[in-house]
Amino acid sequence: MAAIPHTHTVPNTHTVIASAESESYYTLRRRPSSRKERYEMGRGLRRQVPRKSLALWQPPHDRPDPVAQIIESHQGRLEWLVPVRVARMVTSPYGFLRGTAVVMAEDVAHLPSTGITPVICGDAHLGNFGFYASPEAELVLDLNDFDEAHPGAWEWDLRRLVASIWVAGRENGRSEQQCEDSVASCVAAYREEVRFLAEQPLLTRSYNRLDVHRLHETVTEKSLHKEIARSARRARSRTSDRALPRFTREHEGGRRIVEEPPLITRVSDEHADRIAEALDEYLLTLAPHWRRALGGYTLVDLAHKVVGVGSVGLRAYVALLEGSSSDDVVFLQLKQARRSVLGRYVHGDSAWHKHQGQRVVEYQQALQTVSDPLLGWTTIDGLQFYVRQFRNMKGTIPLNQIDAAALTDYAGIVGHLLAKGHARTSGASMIAGYVGSADKVDRALCRFAQSYADQTEADHAALVAAVHKGRLPVSEEALEGAGSAFRP
Repeated sequence: MAAIPHTHTVPNTHTVIASAESESYYTLRRRPSSRKERYEMGRGLRRQVPRKSLALWQPPHDRPDPVAQIIESHQGRLEWLVPVRVARMVTSPYGFLRGTAVVMAEDVAHLPSTGITPVICGDAHLGNFGFYASPEAELVLDLNDFDEAHPGAWEWDLRRLVASIWVAGRENGRSEQQCEDSVASCVAAYREEVRFLAEQPLLTRSYNRLDVHRLHETVTEKSLHKEIARSARRARSRTSDRALPRFTREHEGGRRIVEEPPLITRVSDEHADRIAEALDEYLLTLAPHWRRALGGYTLVDLAHKVVGVGSVGLRAYVALLEGSSSDDVVFLQLKQARRSVLGRYVHGDSAWHKHQGQRVVEYQQALQTVSDPLLGWTTIDGLQFYVRQFRNMKGTIPLNQIDAAALTDYAGIVGHLLAKGHARTSGASMIAGYVGSADKVDRALCRFAQSYADQTEADHAALVAAVHKGRLPVSEEALEGAGSAFRP
């Protein structure tokens, strides 16, 4: 099945001519354009949006204040956790970038764009790729954060990814040339992978995945080989049963999640009852087999648990479920889902998903080759949540422990994965036609990444200044961990 071309308007970009939306846009009764036709459509877009235009970044004179955008994004969050969120962003420019998808969305949405809109991650920074378990308990590497996932311009994801590579490279002491090499590796891998997948049968694109065995065959740098092996071992140990001694203790003949304020705190009995009811409703969003399997477990305990950077302050809970024995356990995570930061820039968002938890789940399944079978959604006190396993061998490559050559190799891997995700939804042939076989897009996005890394550092400095002036609250404990440079 293929998407029927249609139009939407994206601010300061060209007409959206390919998009992945609701199923109402798909049909078997109308023959789609051929690959060649769509490829030529993509090539033709170069006249409207020259590839060299992707290099451009100059903050407009009316650019919104990034600190004001951060403050606005705190509306609706738990007020007592806002200082923790700010502390995680002041630690470094990369920490700032991780927590400010809203700032970069505003910036990139007004840059030149082809208007080709597959489903995109919306927050495709370097740290949002990692390991997790497939339903067959095999360790795979893929995109692993979808809070902002939404149909949008493929360039938006790629811009955010390359900017994050340059920022992380600088933070780890890499030279500008080394940062450029890493970004070029990422974009070249994206371009080559999307061109390859555009020639594959539509269903074949959906089966393409990168597990640990294939990853080892792909990597060329020995240092990255070693780090992948270490990270994979750590990920395989991150399972629900092994989490029991870390997160729980014996209490009145059962298990109870251990509090670690402010990061892990208890919920009231009344609120726990409402969460339990919501988990029953969540079961109905699972496939029948997994609904029956998980329905055999009993809810034992609940706690509020802070995770991530951008998500800090939103409601997030961990549920401990017990099966047929005390060591047959599953940890579930419930995370509040709000409208994607991209929603305001793509017309029609509210018509596509009224439940934002459902949006996250469905777009995660669209972008990943294999996904957590326990993904689902629910509503608690009028707030929308998605639900997933908390401990299913999740892990990441620690960026501060890889050298320059390994960063370049890894950047190519994540570029490949991003292209795979985009190609699974729509627009692959058109993107392939636009990017072409030459390195023009690679060179353009290297220039953008360097310029936007400068912007990120300037925005981070503005955040630090706002903290010094008392414009934003920060917890003293978090500031102690960040170092004296960030103390007001």
